[in-house]
Amino acid sequence: MKSSFVDRLTLDYARLEAMATGLEDIAALNDPVGRVLEKWTRPNGMEISRIAVPIGVIGIIFESRPNVTADAGGLCLKSGNAAILRGGSDGYHTSRTVTAALQSGLKQAGLPEAAVQMVETTDRAAVGEMLAGLNGSIDLIVPRGGKNLVARVQAEARVPVFSHLEGICHVYVDKDADLEMAKSIVLNAKMRRTGVCGSAETILIDKAAAQYLKPIIRTLIDAGCEVRGDTQAQKADAQVKPANEQDWSTEYLDTIVTLGVVDGVDGAIAHIAKYGSQHTDSIVTQNRTTAEKFLTEVDSAIVLHNASTQFADGGEFGFGAEIGIATGKLHARGPVGVEQLTTFKYQIRGQGQIRPV
Repeated sequence: MKSSFVDRLTLDYARLEAMATGLEDIAALNDPVGRVLEKWTRPNGMEISRIAVPIGVIGIIFESRPNVTADAGGLCLKSGNAAILRGGSDGYHTSRTVTAALQSGLKQAGLPEAAVQMVETTDRAAVGEMLAGLNGSIDLIVPRGGKNLVARVQAEARVPVFSHLEGICHVYVDKDADLEMAKSIVLNAKMRRTGVCGSAETILIDKAAAQYLKPIIRTLIDAGCEVRGDTQAQKADAQVKPANEQDWSTEYLDTIVTLGVVDGVDGAIAHIAKYGSQHTDSIVTQNRTTAEKFLTEVDSAIVLHNASTQFADGGEFGFGAEIGIATGKLHARGPVGVEQLTTFKYQIRGQGQIRPV
């Protein structure tokens, strides 16, 4: 197995404590159910309220990360939903143990243990049953995993899906960037944890900042990252390997990055539109006008200015945790936390009004 995959599977004491802390953070959030989202009175005196309500039963299909079991169970419970969890075969025993711990907690709290369930088989046919909706029992599917898993979910699902596509994340270094800040952000965005979806896979550098090429490349290589680049990147450092067309749209989840030169912020926006996955993209610049253009025109779920793409995380947004980063455009987009796991209904209060003929 790749070291990055082993890292995603690993559950040590620090990560176990982080999972527990994540559940405590979720518990401390305001109750998302029953919120009055909007309220108004019609000319005929009827009072109309839009109220947040649970979605229902949510099926979460994920692959390897142990914390997803706890995060998904906690988020669904907090938002008034039931959860059916289906983890990957590589982390099957970990997922079973974590689910058992959650159910023990539910029992102690006087809540139904069945509110958080796990599919206790590694047979892939179980995924197909979930995607078919379990005879109308599942209201929503949330896939969290690699490209093949998400592609299967999108192709086969007969119930609504929160799409979490691959994270082909970019950092664009503008000509007005502070070099030391740019080096720090690029290094963190790529190398803090290479196996997470917010890890930067492509670094773009303004052609007007050609002097930044070599120091940024050296920062990455010295940290143990393989750099694949365009012609200008290769000229800047002999250790840069040639990048092919496929590299620009590859989610490595490893110590590999693609690096290229673009024609200013417009070139960066065009490149991201062509090769990105509408997940998370960042600009490094001291020019606020340029930053605002990037933030406005890059059509991704999360866009950042002078910050690492590794902040693409529900916990960092103050959501307590997340089930995933939704890259679609309907209902939920970005980190899917407790508020995104609710829908709404209208409550209308009248005093005997009838509709005229």
